Amino acid sequence: MPKIKNLSDACKVSFSPDGPISEETLERVRALLDEIRPLDLGLDNEAQIARTWNSSTRQQNGRRGRGGPNQYAPTIKYLHIHECESFSMGIFCMPPSSVIPLHNHPGMTVLSKLLYGKLHAESYDWIDVADPTDPLKPRPARCVRDREMTAPETTILYPDRGGNIHTFRAITPCALFDVLSPPYSAENGRDCSYFQKSSVKEPSVVLPSEIDSSEVVWLEELEDHQPPEGFVVARGLYKGPVIRR
Repeated sequence: MPKIKNLSDACKVSFSPDGPISEETLERVRALLDEIRPLDLGLDNEAQIARTWNSSTRQQNGRRGRGGPNQYAPTIKYLHIHECESFSMGIFCMPPSSVIPLHNHPGMTVLSKLLYGKLHAESYDWIDVADPTDPLKPRPARCVRDREMTAPETTILYPDRGGNIHTFRAITPCALFDVLSPPYSAENGRDCSYFQKSSVKEPSVVLPSEIDSSEVVWLEELEDHQPPEGFVVARGLYKGPVIRR
């Protein structure tokens, strides 16, 4: 049986419309995700290209913006695999220098497997404050991760910890396989929001005493759930085994 089918079957019994049934079932899914390789998803050729990629010989592949050529990062491809009310699975194929901007996964648990390549990951969790501010005003967050990831590597983030707000920048060609539970759903309050770092601090916000202010980063949400200008994800063709409902 294809490994992706085993993974999907495990997700069906491990996840509910409210997320993972238990920590034990989540770990079972993670163990199966650890076994997935590019070949299992129809990405063996892309992985080979990534292994032989050389930054000194790469060609510029950014898109032309108002400020001139290559102002925007290259387009990312999303390969959709499966989605139901309990979980979704898909792959982000990222060319070198492409960026998935700061965004969140509200109320969701996310397993991410770097299938091939190398990227830089930066992630944050909100700091609990007594009186939350307007979500469109800068809010304090703590850095959870700021490092390079090299395939194969799997991470888990939770609704309120583990780096629910994060950004990725591709260093080499790379592919990120995401399993989300439950999936995005605007009607259920799980719409993706985008953020940017702010130099403005809210003086009225009182930080917990155990928080070192030097470790705090202030983030502000972009309006209307819109990503930053220049961020484009195109639908790609998934060439791996098909998951039946």
